[in-house]
Amino acid sequence: MFKIKVPATTANMGSGYDTLGMALTLYNEFEIEKINKGIETVGFGEIGLEENLVYISMKKTLELYGKKADGLRIIAKKIEVPMSRGLGSSATCIVAGIMIADKLMDNICSKDDIIRIGTEIEGHPDNIVPAVIGGMSVSIYENNKVIYSKVNVPKSLRFAVLIPNFTVSTHEARKVVPENYSKKDCIFNLSRVAMLVASMNNGEIHHLRMATEDKIHQPFRANLIPNIDKIFRASKDLGSKAEFISGSGSTLMAIIDKENIHFEEKMNKFLTTIEGTWNVKILEVDRCGALYL
Repeated sequence: MFKIKVPATTANMGSGYDTLGMALTLYNEFEIEKINKGIETVGFGEIGLEENLVYISMKKTLELYGKKADGLRIIAKKIEVPMSRGLGSSATCIVAGIMIADKLMDNICSKDDIIRIGTEIEGHPDNIVPAVIGGMSVSIYENNKVIYSKVNVPKSLRFAVLIPNFTVSTHEARKVVPENYSKKDCIFNLSRVAMLVASMNNGEIHHLRMATEDKIHQPFRANLIPNIDKIFRASKDLGSKAEFISGSGSTLMAIIDKENIHFEEKMNKFLTTIEGTWNVKILEVDRCGALYL
């Protein structure tokens, strides 16, 4: 019938807690086939139908429009985005489910509709928005509406994604974040996130390190990721422009220049000297977002 490709996303980007998100060139692909009756899922491991986020999102979207589905097989065709690593795996499934429903309804949903429904399911828009539209974006969710704006990411930048063999629960990562902050810390983050957006838009790469500094979530979540300080220090020594926790972790991100062609090799070598297994991928910004194939 058809296929859907949805990019991975990285959220927060340091100072932009629950506000900033960016799509990356790492993808989950889903294939939809016709069958005689019922709904089947293939390639999702031990996840049952009623716990399958693709199916849940498809069903919810159809119900919003008074529709039902039957005679479908949903296949996880190509899964590159690891689960519970802070790379928007749940957002890929939610967006895919909504797009399946939309296709079954002859594409009646706009991108804004997909974003709105996706945010209602996810609870926040920072991964959903870039997964749908691509690129980097700022988003606000208020009164059941999502307001977003794209940020221009310099084409010279690459993103070294450092994925460990352990997970961090989003629920646990949110529990360690304080409920209240000092005025000083709020001003600190406000100035940094404003600088991050301006620096990206203006190509001021030399500001990125300061612009990704954070006092809202990363100092508290760092305790959930062993050796984070050593890894960030090594990244800086290898020429990265800035480092941050991707989403709620456990993946770490380093911003590098495209001319830094030896970063992956040298970082892999360093990571063998610390506890755990890490996988390094050099990615670019996905500028298209989710697509039908």
